[in-house]
Amino acid sequence: MKKIIKAVGFLALTVSFLNVTAQKIKATMGDPSVLKNETNINIEFTYENVSVGKFADENDYIKKKRDDYNAKTPGRGNKWANDWIADRNNRYEPKFIELFTINSKKTVSKKAKYTLIFKTKSIEPGFSVAGGWVATKNASIDAEVWIVETAKRSNKIAVITVNNAPGGSWTEDESVAGVRISESFAISGKKLAKFIY
Repeated sequence: MKKIIKAVGFLALTVSFLNVTAQKIKATMGDPSVLKNETNINIEFTYENVSVGKFADENDYIKKKRDDYNAKTPGRGNKWANDWIADRNNRYEPKFIELFTINSKKTVSKKAKYTLIFKTKSIEPGFSVAGGWVATKNASIDAEVWIVETAKRSNKIAVITVNNAPGGSWTEDESVAGVRISESFAISGKKLAKFIY
């Protein structure tokens, strides 16, 4: 029995190490330093053509999870699907803005000269099996950030990629994946602010 416990513990540790990925932020076009002299910035979010886990289309992921949850408990899947979308406004965006403003010391204003558009491209919801003893995978996101003139959106100042922004893995309940994913947005806001400013 002790050998089995040790083997499971070793496996969990190995999986945890394999899941550690470094976040990468890189300017791929233009120069984001134009924001340094600005006292405020407008921030917006988009979720177009988002992939989730192994699903290339977020809508397919939502349908699968909704149907699975509804099959077990009628109505639970519908609530989960509503929460999945609501988490954008309720969890992800506030976390990003909070950490971005703290670390950039800038104020968010729709009247700012420049707008930062955070375009989420992929979401890994993450998971934790048996409290992390069997397997665990942190949530993470990939995104593309556009900095544009607020008054003239076609004037793109810079483009920045954000890859493997790590989130949490501490909760086993997949129905509250938003808690894990929100940490990916928080760390993105913090690191992006430091990268730009």
